[in-house]
Amino acid sequence: MAEGGKPHISIVIPTLNEGETVGRVITEVQRILAGKNYEILVIDGNSSDGTADKAERMGAKVIYENTGKGNALIKGLAEARGEVIVSMDADLSNEPKELNLLIDSIESGYDLCMGSRFMAGGGTEDMPLVRRMGNRAFVCMVNFLFGSNYSDMCYGYRSFKRNIVARLRLKETGFGIETEINIKAAKLKLRVMEIPSNEKPRNAGEPKLRTFKDGYAILATILHNIRD
Repeated sequence: MAEGGKPHISIVIPTLNEGETVGRVITEVQRILAGKNYEILVIDGNSSDGTADKAERMGAKVIYENTGKGNALIKGLAEARGEVIVSMDADLSNEPKELNLLIDSIESGYDLCMGSRFMAGGGTEDMPLVRRMGNRAFVCMVNFLFGSNYSDMCYGYRSFKRNIVARLRLKETGFGIETEINIKAAKLKLRVMEIPSNEKPRNAGEPKLRTFKDGYAILATILHNIRD
């Protein structure tokens, strides 16, 4: 962890009632990043199960934001002090052992690195068929409309070079945030890399994604960015 000086790596973890898993996520991040200069930011949506208290006891900085995942991520990216910023979930679906790949990609010159469940070496154990089909449809739509070549879309395990965060000018308040990042990265012609990622099933707690409601929000994000 950073002691006094500015951290090189910031880990941003949005949470809402993830008390059963947030401690294990933080422990794994600390193990993987041992010896490195880093900070962990937990962006909590006023959880009622002690998520924030547990995270704080384990050394994370807790910031409160209860108006949606997108706003939580935007706030976390703005508060992060590291030159390399990684966003990840708190439900143990993201593999902490993939952190070094995400970090190394930024350190080697990429602006944005995204985990992909649908490239060789990746996979998911947590996506029903209807969501898999929806994700594929959104990937094809964004690639066609914005000239990109993504293999995954609605996945939050990714890393950023600090100086591109402001250029993205993110606005989405909810689950459209990852799609907005992909679209704006394509528009800005950022140096983007995808790495294979293996998504595990949610370990505990209730899923926050609502397939059809949030699917419509993602579609609205795509349509809005055509006009913008």
